Amino acid sequence: MEAFPIIDMEKLNGEERAATMEVIKDACENWGFFELMNHGISHELMDTVEMLTKGHYKKCMEQRFKEMVANKGLEAVQSEINDLDWESTFFLRHLPVSNIFEIPDLEEDYRKTMKEFAEKLEKLAEQLLDLLCENLEIEKGYLKKAFYGSKGPTFGTKVSNYPPCPCPELIKGLRAHTDAGGLILLFQDDKVSGLQLLKGGEWVDVPPMKHSIVINLGDQLEVITNGKYKSVMHRVIAQPDGNRMSIASFYNPGSDAVIYPAPALVEKEEQKQVYPKFVFEDYMKLYAGLKFQAKEPRFKAMKAMETAVNLGRIATV
Repeated sequence: MEAFPIIDMEKLNGEERAATMEVIKDACENWGFFELMNHGISHELMDTVEMLTKGHYKKCMEQRFKEMVANKGLEAVQSEINDLDWESTFFLRHLPVSNIFEIPDLEEDYRKTMKEFAEKLEKLAEQLLDLLCENLEIEKGYLKKAFYGSKGPTFGTKVSNYPPCPCPELIKGLRAHTDAGGLILLFQDDKVSGLQLLKGGEWVDVPPMKHSIVINLGDQLEVITNGKYKSVMHRVIAQPDGNRMSIASFYNPGSDAVIYPAPALVEKEEQKQVYPKFVFEDYMKLYAGLKFQAKEPRFKAMKAMETAVNLGRIATV
């Protein structure tokens, strides 16, 4: 199988720009994932985020996870578990309103570091959206506008740890799913692997690399590109050894953003609009109960709702 797409963003500034943009284009069309190096976020900041995240897990979350495992009898399961994931998580919201100073148990330097990291990731997400616009040959800024709604995009971070699992063949770290939102930026452990994506009917490892940011596309970008770009099923395999850190930040549409295929793409491809038109919040309500199922029935359900609702288009001027 071909190599997992790795993008050196420094090459976008020189004579290798066209070739690098082509790799991004192929990754969006055929992988739904790619990995960024030299993305502009300092190694020092990333090292601090990792140190504080792993320290917070040890201090505040590890014991709770062990108690949950004991209470559910998960160390001695005999058959496959399909209704939970072997992960310890908490969530931070950045936009439209941050809750980072309201989360209990976080030390002050951890809050400030995560706030700084989120601001860097937000800028990187918006830079990437414009690169996607360039490859799609649509107006610069279109995707950011499509996500905007009335209050701007939704942006949040899921901080996860995947502890050593005594029976990884029976419990997934995280069950297979596509992501509901827009653009996902992942800072993952560079020593303990586990993330896999589905490509051509086979599960492919996403390589852990130090100081990289892994990007994957959510369902909303599949809709806006009318299927030209795809969201892809992925999962986390639990490991018998090592604790895997995962910091996934989700740059999503605003809750009231109206999502639909970009007219310029529908016209250019000379094909009808395949995907539905809907309010992002309505999609999220549906996704909440169907996350670990195929995305196609979700799109069909939204298409059925579309016929009953008259929605306006986003302004692009």
